[in-house]
Amino acid sequence: MTDAFTPIDVAGRPMANRIVMAPMTRSRAYGPGATATDLMAAYYSQRASAGLIVTEGIQPSPVGRGYPDTPGLHSPEQVAAWRKVTDAVHREDGVIFAQLMHTGRIGHPSLLPPGLNPVAPSPVAAKGQVFTHQGPMDFVTPQELDADAIARTVADFADAARNAIAAGFDGVEIHGANGYLIHQFLAPDTNRRTDDWGGGVTGRIRFGLEVATAVAEAIGGHRTGFRISPGNPYNDIAETDAVDVENTYTDLVTELGSLDLAYLHMIEGTDRTLTTRLRKTWPATFVLNPLTHPEPTGPDALTLVQDGTADMIAFGALFLANPDLPARLAARGPYNTPDPATFYGGDHHGYTDYPRL
Repeated sequence: MTDAFTPIDVAGRPMANRIVMAPMTRSRAYGPGATATDLMAAYYSQRASAGLIVTEGIQPSPVGRGYPDTPGLHSPEQVAAWRKVTDAVHREDGVIFAQLMHTGRIGHPSLLPPGLNPVAPSPVAAKGQVFTHQGPMDFVTPQELDADAIARTVADFADAARNAIAAGFDGVEIHGANGYLIHQFLAPDTNRRTDDWGGGVTGRIRFGLEVATAVAEAIGGHRTGFRISPGNPYNDIAETDAVDVENTYTDLVTELGSLDLAYLHMIEGTDRTLTTRLRKTWPATFVLNPLTHPEPTGPDALTLVQDGTADMIAFGALFLANPDLPARLAARGPYNTPDPATFYGGDHHGYTDYPRL
């Protein structure tokens, strides 16, 4: 019987188990030029017994930054710094993918180089505030991306993916979830365009598909994953029409499936029926961050591998508290209790088990 401790081959890459360390934004890139640090190398190498580690969100370009002290993959210095992290994980026989996260309208000009402003599919400001070094600041109205800027942004993702491979990563995960740029294109409340990247489902999924295609062409589909969160309201997203959500994500997943990507990583909403539908639609490895709110994903989620709901299960907060989580899961405990202070603000800005914050 297949269980979470059965090895799995993901697009030709053997992984020791089916337990994934979910991406968790930490704001710990204190090195010069938003570079990774020795502390980050220790943090990830301690968790290398996961079948797959997905890093914190990494901005593919300077304008893609949405939080203070988050790392990038768009400069030679950043590539060199990340090599220390990947080498540390590989010494422990781990597998590590870099999550490429462009935050879009989520951010603030004070977090960006002079002259830059947050960008988005449409000039619609998010409600709420973002933490900066000057304290909480209201989200601003973002600059709408024109066709040329969209093309540059797609190219930025591809360049960052090449940089990830140069830095020693085993692959990348494209962040299309949690209200960040790709999700902003998918959602009708944040995408009010009337051109080829807006309107109906076909237009709204176009940007995400362009990014995935460019990244797969740059580094190979076998080294590319994609993350989605249908219906997730985090970062002031309103995907409230159930029929539109089903159509949007079914079409997106169908088109992504033709790119021969390594995996699809889904943050589950309230509808297990949609999870099942997308699981059947997706032709490759299906990673699930299951709905367990208000608790973090726990040991009970392992049964979702046994019953075929998912191929791999992503754990967030429990991995923070238990660096050796796979061994503890195999032994059925004991578990350190996650400290809410480490996953609500502070240590990372997005609680990794739906819903966010």
